[in-house]
Amino acid sequence: MTADPYGRFRGARPPSGGGRDAPRNTARAASTPPAESTGARELRLHGLNAVQAVFARRPAAIRKLYLAESRIPTLQPLLKWCAANRVGYRVVGEEDLRKLAASSHHEGVVADVLREEPIALADWLAEVGGGDCCAIWLDGVGNPHNFGAILRSAAHFGAQAILLPPDSTLALSGAAARVAEGGAEAVRLVRLPEAEEAAGQLRDAGFTLAATLVGGGRDLFSAPLPERLVYVMGAEGEGMDRGFAASCDDRLSIPGTGAVESLNVAAATAVLLAAWRRSAGVNHA
Repeated sequence: MTADPYGRFRGARPPSGGGRDAPRNTARAASTPPAESTGARELRLHGLNAVQAVFARRPAAIRKLYLAESRIPTLQPLLKWCAANRVGYRVVGEEDLRKLAASSHHEGVVADVLREEPIALADWLAEVGGGDCCAIWLDGVGNPHNFGAILRSAAHFGAQAILLPPDSTLALSGAAARVAEGGAEAVRLVRLPEAEEAAGQLRDAGFTLAATLVGGGRDLFSAPLPERLVYVMGAEGEGMDRGFAASCDDRLSIPGTGAVESLNVAAATAVLLAAWRRSAGVNHA
């Protein structure tokens, strides 16, 4: 049995969970591609749920796989798929996994996958059709961990898209995907045109735009929310642009004790999405 440079074991059945038939860790640290070595079209993911979510939704996007020996039983279906489809995989040690992920939070698996680019707003609107729908417009959010937490909440509560302004540099990263715990594969990323045009397209499709403010907005819990709603979230530090907030159809604030100034953007998003799901009577399985 021989292995190619990426660890694909040719002529062998996939491992059955350790022992004599399991692939051995023959990689050396010097031969492990660094975290930044993936191309622009590829994304290096780490974390068990993040990798398994890609395998469940778009397995053909997986290009290479690295895993700890302890993950062989858990990832058996993925390893069998890799063997059947000539996708390279390699069992490596803890230090190599840490270097590959550029993080100690790799959870025993790293994968290089094809990046899924954001789609245009018009294409997304045609895709979602009518009915209840919630999306999140991120106006200046840039922290990858907040982004990952927002994706996780969006997936949990059934929001269908993250809307990104045309000049936003926010993109899915390995860190964001790990924090999202698989949510990145359940929520569309949508690239917006300029704000006025985007708002017009969304309103034409029946959406209400609600600016989210620390203070001065309508109490989130005081009245029902529309079934088709876009929450506009401001940046982590300075919050929303006031002119943009004034142009939205509604302005909402989350009431609290006042013991702290506000929730961070990821926590606020979770509260907002829970309120929409309850108010709109959404009942997704």
